[in-house]
Amino acid sequence: MLKLCVGCDTVEELLEWRRDSRVAGQPWILRTRQTPKRATELVEGGSLYRVYKGFILSRQPILAVKTVGDGQARRCEVTLDEQVILTAPTPRRPFQGWRYLDPADAPDDLAPAGEGAALPQDLARRLREIGAW
Repeated sequence: MLKLCVGCDTVEELLEWRRDSRVAGQPWILRTRQTPKRATELVEGGSLYRVYKGFILSRQPILAVKTVGDGQARRCEVTLDEQVILTAPTPRRPFQGWRYLDPADAPDDLAPAGEGAALPQDLARRLREIGAW
């Protein structure tokens, strides 16, 4: 699953937001309007890939997908693993909502976020922009 990361320009900002907003004992839940038709596939080894300022930079394994509420209050809750994994910066055009990401198009993993990547994300993104990576 591919989704724009709105409100955070970097993976570090996302992690800081999570630290500040986390409620002890509560899972990391992403709420969306529509429930994916391929929810089973997403739970069986799928991940949420996040796009920051036009680049896929991270992913989180998806643990569960469920629909909650009725009528106009109906929503989808996607439960995410707490671990954020940095990915090779991959350009992506803007879109609304979320999209399925073909596994063949998924960027390679670099390192778990917060554990010190071999290359700073900003530098990796710039190298990708000029075609040097």
